[in-house]
Amino acid sequence: MRLVFIEPDIPQNLGAAIRLSACFDAPLDIIEPCSFPLTDKAVRRAAMDYSVGADIVRHASWSAFAESDQRAAGRLILLTTKSEKSIWDVDFQAGDLIALGSESSGAAQNVHDAADLRVRIPLAAGARSLNVAVAAGIALAAARRIVPPA
Repeated sequence: MRLVFIEPDIPQNLGAAIRLSACFDAPLDIIEPCSFPLTDKAVRRAAMDYSVGADIVRHASWSAFAESDQRAAGRLILLTTKSEKSIWDVDFQAGDLIALGSESSGAAQNVHDAADLRVRIPLAAGARSLNVAVAAGIALAAARRIVPPA
């Protein structure tokens, strides 16, 4: 089970994702470019002391990720508001990669096309979307109910 952040816009959300990664024992793939400088120092600052316990892999681009061993390891499950399939109906598997697009624009069409599954977190009527780090936490918790860490 991996968490994939695609071109994140907000360093604090990436920091929260690193903490989720460490706490849920789920490696984190960061697909660049980010909308902020992603130096090792910036990662440590955003994640506070959790970056030590997180397994983080950086990819220079979507293409680099698409060709990586990490991508080849399992199904790409994209969280998106543009799906009718509920996350509660997903039969998660150990090798799944839970992907989230950028905060400002979501995932590009080529990411939607590459996804093995596109799912949404059901929200109350009138609610538009969740914070990307909150959505990642909900998704990892849902997945871990079915596939606990090894």
